[in-house]
Amino acid sequence: MRLKITHTTLYRYEAPVLYSLQRLRLTPPSCPGQHLESWHITVDGATVEAGYNDQFGNHVHLVSTEGEAHEVRISASGEVVTEDHAGVVGPHIGYCPLWLFLRDTPRTKAGKLTRELVKALPDDNPLAMMHALMGSIHAAIAYVPGRTDSETTAEQALEAGQGVCQDHAHAMIAAARSMGHPARYVSGYLKMDDAVEQAATHAWAEIHLSGLGWVGFDAANNHCPDARYVRLASGLCYADAAPVSGMRFGPAGEDLEVRVVVESHGQSQSQTQGQGQGQSQSQN
Repeated sequence: MRLKITHTTLYRYEAPVLYSLQRLRLTPPSCPGQHLESWHITVDGATVEAGYNDQFGNHVHLVSTEGEAHEVRISASGEVVTEDHAGVVGPHIGYCPLWLFLRDTPRTKAGKLTRELVKALPDDNPLAMMHALMGSIHAAIAYVPGRTDSETTAEQALEAGQGVCQDHAHAMIAAARSMGHPARYVSGYLKMDDAVEQAATHAWAEIHLSGLGWVGFDAANNHCPDARYVRLASGLCYADAAPVSGMRFGPAGEDLEVRVVVESHGQSQSQTQGQGQGQSQSQN
């Protein structure tokens, strides 16, 4: 499937920002299941300071503002060709050792509710158990935007019984790691069906299973990623893979607007997200 993607992030400030620094993880990699045909990033109202690959292999641009900026617009666009591999990404490669993905983070530390989910799983082969876990998390956390934020933990989302794809991914990761499986968080795009409500970008989990390598599980939608998915970045949790994150100094309030358009075979979808006061972008 050939997907054309346009992702625009607009920051509006009530007064000039003294200083801000943003990390942009907005470049899809070429990897099993997807090939990057073309991609362009433009930044208006800020300065691109550097570009590099981080420890997880994500390509990052550092963008700064200083002084008089009242508005910053970040646009990323291009085409990606995808294939349906039934969620299988394959063997582990990269700078980080596989064991690193067993490490807990504050957002993915397993608690009582996570352990109860794992205990209730059928005694089966690891792949079947991960599919059962995905279904359990899908049932345990209803998709309700606005009830959680970027700091919400997996255990808090399970306790609330509500959340967004970020929370489903964190719960999947916490449970899988508690079972001894390396797991990682993936941010990206999803070409949605009209009946499915999503926010600007999407997130899912990947679990490393013996004999298969990394396998994706989207507990928010209760299925494995297919040709409608485009990965942007990955890491231990949301903090490592957020499409845009950073900090700013100054008293000015901030309004955030995000718009993503995904097109395939002449059909397009447009998703718009608005957000009030905040220091960094949270897209789930």
